[in-house]
Amino acid sequence: MTDLLTKGGITLCAFLLVILYSTAQAIESEEDVFAFDDFPLEELLQYPDWFKKSFLDLPDDMQEAVDDGKKGIIVYFGQRRCAYCKMLLDTNFGLSDITTYTRRHFDIIPIDIWSTEELTTLDGTTLSQREFSLQEKTNFTPSLIFYDKGGREALRLRGYYPPYQFRAALEYVADDHYQRETFPDYLARGESGTAFEPGDLNEEEFFIPPPHNLDRSRFPGQRPLVVFFEQGNCHACDVLHGQPLRDPAILKLVMGFDNVQLDIRSDTPLITPDGKKTTAREWAKKLGLFYTPSLLFFDELGNEIIRVDSVVRFYRLRKVINYITSRGYQTEPNYQRWRVNSGF
Repeated sequence: MTDLLTKGGITLCAFLLVILYSTAQAIESEEDVFAFDDFPLEELLQYPDWFKKSFLDLPDDMQEAVDDGKKGIIVYFGQRRCAYCKMLLDTNFGLSDITTYTRRHFDIIPIDIWSTEELTTLDGTTLSQREFSLQEKTNFTPSLIFYDKGGREALRLRGYYPPYQFRAALEYVADDHYQRETFPDYLARGESGTAFEPGDLNEEEFFIPPPHNLDRSRFPGQRPLVVFFEQGNCHACDVLHGQPLRDPAILKLVMGFDNVQLDIRSDTPLITPDGKKTTAREWAKKLGLFYTPSLLFFDELGNEIIRVDSVVRFYRLRKVINYITSRGYQTEPNYQRWRVNSGF
């Protein structure tokens, strides 16, 4: 028994201490990830010095990456005052394993979504960085598009994701999993052996109780609809309910919607806004959701307006809700362009 405990030069006690210490660090890091101030930064962000010094010719950038033995390129769409971009650069790329892995397999090409400087896209089109960002519908920064060696889009991340999911995204593309399965399926496989027992969802008085007939295809709703995809034992969900949704201004705006909460992993039956019978789990899979909480906004006719399926804090959530309540989407379906035209 003693030999088993000390095999490999480490005692079982020491091994458990390592596990506990790592878990404690992960929890502390997770709390920091979901509790930052997302108001626009006062000081302009600077890119890491290892980001590609690109001449904004993406075909050339791709060829250089391939010649260096890399899996492809990542086009990073950001803003110089974006707090979520700062989280990616400081928190995720502040971890040596993520930075090392990224540099080994990809070149990152930074794009400023407001810049009028021209670039050449992978298909040879010339347009400004701003026009490219609008074309790719990078509503939330940072947005990252992973392109493989053949110039095909392998994965797209909209917004900021914690280190665990960001690592998984890098591995998903670098190890060619994107050729065989979706990213949600890949994540689900990785979590299958470590998932906790299902927990209770955060309850809110403004959530409409089941059964959930969300069909608006035949009879329009009286108000816009928000569907909250969540799950139990979800720290990010707890933060959403304990902080942004407790803000009086946000809460008042949310009360102007029909609000429905679904467990992303449940087999709860429902009818979708376009009149399809399904379950919460199957609908989430069809939508390609992998992050909780994800908030999907629909108009009175059941058309999806916009979704927030990444980390969200006070400032961003208020702006998205204002986009809906002001009916900005009716005159400007592109959220990013609406923000520019409306002064947001």
